[in-house]
Amino acid sequence: MIVRSSLSWFRLLFVWHGSVLPRIMPRLLLVLLIAILSAGARHWWLSTHADSALSIPTFTLLGVSLAIFLGFRNSVSYDRFWEARKLWGGLLIVNRSITRLLLSAVPKHPLTAEAADLLCAFAYAMKAQLRREDDCQHLLRLITPGLLDEVQAARFAPAIILRRLGELVQQLQREGCLNEWQWQALDRKLDTMSEILGGCERIDTTPIPYTYRVLLNRTVTIYSLLLPMGLVSSIGWLTPPIAVFIAYTYLALEVIGEELEEPFGREGNDLPLAALCHTIESAVREMQGLPMTVEAPKPQGVYLH
Repeated sequence: MIVRSSLSWFRLLFVWHGSVLPRIMPRLLLVLLIAILSAGARHWWLSTHADSALSIPTFTLLGVSLAIFLGFRNSVSYDRFWEARKLWGGLLIVNRSITRLLLSAVPKHPLTAEAADLLCAFAYAMKAQLRREDDCQHLLRLITPGLLDEVQAARFAPAIILRRLGELVQQLQREGCLNEWQWQALDRKLDTMSEILGGCERIDTTPIPYTYRVLLNRTVTIYSLLLPMGLVSSIGWLTPPIAVFIAYTYLALEVIGEELEEPFGREGNDLPLAALCHTIESAVREMQGLPMTVEAPKPQGVYLH
């Protein structure tokens, strides 16, 4: 996630870090080269091959269709990003609710402290699964040794932690620490956590069809490369800046859609999962009245992961 202080409109024109320019710069330079060559060969081409000269109306019609295509793709990608953000926000809410219910019912019971640790561990384990990384640093301090071995060996570690949370709640109910209503309320919250995990897994394992991405990439790239040839017959040496600007718009929209499509990665427009996990743990510890022993993730330049 990009974290920057609010900049004026003028400074935003020159932002480099946090924009998609580094990713599309090679293609923009290629468009610029073609535009310069087209402008230099304009008179020769029009005098010898006037019948095959491209014109602006052709690219206008193609541009409108391409803009609609890109808009649809970006809407689909943003829906995935928005759903992922809501799921992680929902995880914070349900963790607070479970902590409140347990602290209200059995504040001094040892299982309450273990459940609070497991709620925090669930978030870190889900982050590790979605990013396909090893997060033992946090799991080591939050999970008991017996359960830790099982969690580390599991393919779906958050589900193992969730199962253990269910066992703790069931044990509290058998000991008479929870009445029927409290047990059912906690069980529903655990079901919500399972739904959140499943929702994140659905986004992670079902990307937008690859063929769709290939088609869009080819269409945008070929359109941008041919655009200078269509503009040069009408605007001459103004073709290089105008063609590069139009190509920048289409290419940037394509790249932004690619980044939003996978919201759990480490690119500039992805969710800051490490920061979200820290927020969840901070909320749980605050409700317990305990200090937060782990420092919050710090931005690396303008990026917060």
